[in-house]
Amino acid sequence: MPLLVASTPIGNVADASPRLRQALADADVIAAEDTRRLRRLLAALEVESRARIMSNFEHNEAERVDELVAEVQGGRTVVVVTDAGTPLVSDPGYRIVAAAAAAGLPVQVVPGPSAVTAALAVSGLAVDRWCFEGFPPRKAGERRRVLAALASEPRTLVFFEAPHRLGATLRDMAEAFGPDRLAVVCRELTKTYEEVRRAPLVELAEWAQGEVRGEVTLVVAGAAAAAAEADDEQLIAAVRERVAAGASTRDAATEIADRFGVPRRRVYALAHDGASTPKRVDPRH
Repeated sequence: MPLLVASTPIGNVADASPRLRQALADADVIAAEDTRRLRRLLAALEVESRARIMSNFEHNEAERVDELVAEVQGGRTVVVVTDAGTPLVSDPGYRIVAAAAAAGLPVQVVPGPSAVTAALAVSGLAVDRWCFEGFPPRKAGERRRVLAALASEPRTLVFFEAPHRLGATLRDMAEAFGPDRLAVVCRELTKTYEEVRRAPLVELAEWAQGEVRGEVTLVVAGAAAAAAEADDEQLIAAVRERVAAGASTRDAATEIADRFGVPRRRVYALAHDGASTPKRVDPRH
C-alpha cells in the first residue's frame, strides 16, 4: 500500500476532491498536522474514517518517520495531510516522504488546493516564471538581508506571512525592492472574508499598519530588467542613504549591488574608496 500525500481545502470545504474523500475514508493511518482540525474536516466532509489518527507536526515529525514508514512497509495505507493546502509546502511531510522514497516504498499524491497557486492565479502578476520563498525570517535584520538578496530576482515571488508581521515585512520589501514594485496581498483565500489587494509595496505597507487578520499569501512582481548602465554617483548615494538608515557599509553595499544588478565588488570599492570621478558601471560585467 502507498504513502499518500493529500491536499486539503485551504478554506472552502467544497474544494475537497472526491479522491481526497475516498483517501480519507480508506486510510489505515492518517498523519495530521492538527488532529482536531482533521476531525472537523472529516465531519464537514461527512467522511467516516476507521483510520488511526496520529499527530505529525513540525516539532514531532522526525520522531514519527520510522513509525509511519513501518506502517507502509506493513501494507497499510498512510495518508499525510496538513492543516490546509498541500503538505510539504511550508508544512510538515518532507521527512516522511523522503524516508519512504529512500526505502523504495510507493509514494502517491492526491493533488488539490494550495495557497501558493491560488494566490498566483488571482494576483494579476506574471506567472510564467515564479519562485516560492516561504515565510520571511522573523528577525528584522535577517529578513532585510534575505530580501536584499532577492531584489534583482526577475521571477514573481510568493511568500507566506503572519498577519501581525505583514506591515513590517511590506516596509522592508519596499525598502529592498523599491516602493513602486507591484505586489498583491491575498488574505483568507476561498473563505468568507477573502480579500485580494493589489498596489505598490509602499501603499500596501501603509495599509497593513492597521489590523490585519487571517491567513496571508503575498505575491510580489519580479525585478524589471536592469538598466543598461548605472553610474557611480547614483550607487554611492544609494549606499550612503542605507548607511544613514542604520545599515553597515558592507550590508548597504550588498543590498545596493543586488538592487541595481551590478557586481558587488564594484559597489564595495565605491563604498570604501569614494571614487572622485563618476564612472559608468556596466551590469553585464
